Amino acid sequence: MTPRLLLTIGSVALGSLLATATASAEKLIVSVSNHRVTVTPNYSGEELVLFGSVEKDAATPPFRTNYDLVVTVSGPRADMVTRRKERKFGIWINTDSRQFVKVPSYLALFSNRPFESIATAEVQRRQQLGLNNVLLTQRVGPDFADVVPNDPFRSAFVRLRSEQGLYREATSAVTFLTPTLFRTGIPLPGEVPIGTYDVEIKLFAEGALVTRTETAFEIVKVGFEQFVANAAHQHGFVYGLVTALMALMTGWMASIVFRKD
Repeated sequence: MTPRLLLTIGSVALGSLLATATASAEKLIVSVSNHRVTVTPNYSGEELVLFGSVEKDAATPPFRTNYDLVVTVSGPRADMVTRRKERKFGIWINTDSRQFVKVPSYLALFSNRPFESIATAEVQRRQQLGLNNVLLTQRVGPDFADVVPNDPFRSAFVRLRSEQGLYREATSAVTFLTPTLFRTGIPLPGEVPIGTYDVEIKLFAEGALVTRTETAFEIVKVGFEQFVANAAHQHGFVYGLVTALMALMTGWMASIVFRKD
């Protein structure tokens, strides 16, 4: 092996070690106030609290003291459709539609300051900071793609979900209690979907992503609603048969009660 080759391998190894040291310079320690939210018949929504800290080590640059944090909460994914309505002959009818494929049923992005103050436009797109930059895959003819943020179907989809409280962004929702301790609230409306919610926390410094971590929580139904949902999912045929029999029985009983002599 020639000296030139040895030098090259040594440089690569040194670069890898430096990259590893830089990557481990900070670590995020996070948790949520409740990892299992139960939905009962009188559930009207609640707010979880995400809290955590930035753990530094010897590799952290001594001049690095100011951080930015972006929290992204994604609910269960599902296919959804946005329809365009037009008024024709005095009535509103559906004239066009767009299918959104495997998009989050709940989506929230929180930060400690505006996204444009945290990073450049390119970094915002790459890291999906803000609702306009989150990937929302659509079926466009035979293709699947995301389109420009001001696409009318995409804009309408985000607006409708936002009006329901299921899509939101807040650029002053993350609070740094100290230079390294932080917290934010995660509001959950009454119509929140059931399932697992993924929480991604990204730490930025001087416009660059420093590190990230993830956690999760679950929303489940309890009581009679959960029993009905499980029966419909696990025993579809029996559930359908019982439902049909109950409908027939209800109709028969109504005919007796309201029978005219």
